[in-house]
Amino acid sequence: MSLKPIIQELPSSTEYESLLKPPKTKGLHSGRVFLNPGSDCGQHNTGKQEEMLIFLSGSGQAVIEKKIFPVEAGNFAYIPPNTEHNIINNTDEPLIYIFCVVPVGTIATVATVGDTGEKK
Repeated sequence: MSLKPIIQELPSSTEYESLLKPPKTKGLHSGRVFLNPGSDCGQHNTGKQEEMLIFLSGSGQAVIEKKIFPVEAGNFAYIPPNTEHNIINNTDEPLIYIFCVVPVGTIATVATVGDTGEKK
C-alpha cells in the first residue's frame, strides 16, 4: 500500500479528534485533544512509543513521572517511551493540544531540501 501526503484543516470541534493513524501512516498516531477546565487526559504511558505534545491554546500542567511542569500555548513536550504522564487543565479556560505518538525503531534519516544523497 502506498502512503500519500495529507493536508487538511484542523477540526474546530470541542471534542477529541483523531488526526492520523495507520493505515494512513506507517505508525504515527496523532490527535487533537480539547481539555475542559478541571479535566485531564488520564494517567498513562505509550509503552515503547515516543510522544510529542504541541500546546495550541490555554495552559495547565504536564505531570511526567510524578514531576509537575507548567505548560501553555506555544510550548511542546517530549515524552520518552515507557514514561507515565498526564496532562491536567487546572485553569478556567480550555486547554487544546496535539499529540503525536510514533513507534521507536531504527534511526530515521531526514534529507535536506536539495540534498541529492551523494556523499561529499
